[in-house]
Amino acid sequence: MKISVAIIAFNEADRIGDALESCRGVADEIVVVDSFSTDRTVEIAREHGARVCQHAFADFGSQKNFALDEAQYEWVLNLDADERLSGELREEILKLKGSRGEIVAACFSIKRKTFYLGRWIRHSGWYPDRKVRLFKKEKSRWSGRVHEALLVDGEMGRLDGDILHYTYRDMDDHIKRMNRYSAMQAEDIAARGKKCLFFRFLILPWVTFLRFYIWKLGMLDGFPGLVIALVSSWATAMKYLKAIAIKRQMGG
Repeated sequence: MKISVAIIAFNEADRIGDALESCRGVADEIVVVDSFSTDRTVEIAREHGARVCQHAFADFGSQKNFALDEAQYEWVLNLDADERLSGELREEILKLKGSRGEIVAACFSIKRKTFYLGRWIRHSGWYPDRKVRLFKKEKSRWSGRVHEALLVDGEMGRLDGDILHYTYRDMDDHIKRMNRYSAMQAEDIAARGKKCLFFRFLILPWVTFLRFYIWKLGMLDGFPGLVIALVSSWATAMKYLKAIAIKRQMGG
């Protein structure tokens, strides 16, 4: 079993080195698809032995599919530049690589544990946050512009170790990214012709807050849990406000 690690990146000089270092011994090759960073991302990736391809960013799904196409081995491990393999996960993957029997699964889901505002988040809908990240290249394809999902033809296995996610650098970074993502989501909403956008704008932000803070036990994550619920609610409001504006510009 040989594994290609695929990472997409843009201006991640402060984090990508740790992501690549965590793959040492696991990866048989590392492919970094960079969307023309202006910092040292490309240089650092090459220093860690990665093959770097530069490709203009359109959306997350298409960028990850480009990285998938660049991978040369049967199995692909997808990581983001702000993620690391935990020690337990590394050992599990190495055990898979050393297995002499046939691997029946076409993919494996992996828990993701997020570090945010100084603590590991255990609730708030952010954990265990399973993602399919180790998969057979020929049976898989990414779908979606934002919050992309991997479509896999085949049986799914599960690994117990965590991907360690060092997400937004601070609250300001969180808000800026949510603003960017909500713009892309608004374009999708308008393109799909969703109805009752103003009603959704009035109701769904409240539902989002309750979902993250109450139903997903965000209250147990302290202040970071409150921030997660509030920013998620704000992002929901923004995507519908922006979708309303787009429809009006289109004469809808």
